[in-house]
Amino acid sequence: MITYEWLYILAGLFFLAWSLLSILDRSNAKRWGNAAFWGLLAGSFLFGSHLSDFANGVLVLAMVGIAGIGGLGRSNPETTSLEQRLNFSNLLGNKLFIPALIVPITAVAGTLLYNYTPFGETALFEERRETLILFGIGVLFALVAAMMWLKPPALAAAEEGRRLLDSIGWAAILPQMLAALGAVFALAGVGDIIGGIAGSIIPEGSVLLTVIIFALGMALFTMIMGNAFAAFPVMAAAIGIPLLVEDYGGNPAVIGAVGMLAGFCGTLMTPMAANFNIVPAALLELKDQNGVIRQQIGTAIPLWVCNVVIIYVGAFLLWN
Repeated sequence: MITYEWLYILAGLFFLAWSLLSILDRSNAKRWGNAAFWGLLAGSFLFGSHLSDFANGVLVLAMVGIAGIGGLGRSNPETTSLEQRLNFSNLLGNKLFIPALIVPITAVAGTLLYNYTPFGETALFEERRETLILFGIGVLFALVAAMMWLKPPALAAAEEGRRLLDSIGWAAILPQMLAALGAVFALAGVGDIIGGIAGSIIPEGSVLLTVIIFALGMALFTMIMGNAFAAFPVMAAAIGIPLLVEDYGGNPAVIGAVGMLAGFCGTLMTPMAANFNIVPAALLELKDQNGVIRQQIGTAIPLWVCNVVIIYVGAFLLWN
């Protein structure tokens, strides 16, 4: 059976490759910092489930230390030349996106075939992990297809991946860090404290007001913590489950799914979501570091209002 653990191993091997390539890159003055950072991350993916919580915590603290002292640097490895890329662009045009499309097609089509054909009876994939596993398989298919089709240098894919990863730096793992932070906050009882405060100020039976505060809390906590996955455990424990689901009988699927979307509206408006908003500005060399955020605010606010309406109508008016 192919399990979720296989995906961690696959990701760990990629990070390990980038760590080894960093060691060999003498043009990068901070190659040892890059190698150590991605090597530690590789160790976390490859052996994290076999290590104690304390050991995993030490790995994370070591990575934070490397990033905190400015130990990461951008690399610029040689892969294909600019002339080769322009030739590919002129000859193939939008066909260059075919390898990228292989990934979602494999994940979606594979999931449907696995769940709605006798193939699913083989129990080849871990239950409820089929789509994620097929997503990883799709990445491998796309990589092989691109290498066979375009015939770049043997290490081009690995080096380009390293160049992009080094450009993003520590922000590449920000979503995982913030999601873990949200879980820590939830276990620490932050959600219960916020729930107690909300329960004392919201009039009993005010479903719409509760929905607004829930969605607003999702957006604000996301703006503070940088990721809706970090905000969700807190707001779900504070308002989503005890008030909207248990007290008012709302549809948990709508509240959970659209509540996350309300949080994502906060993602569009915060520099804390560095991998979404600050890194693109840096990669595009924009003069205004917050230029991406400024462009997104006009979309985020109306979208948040729509999410409030969807939760209220879908989870309560149409559900009850």
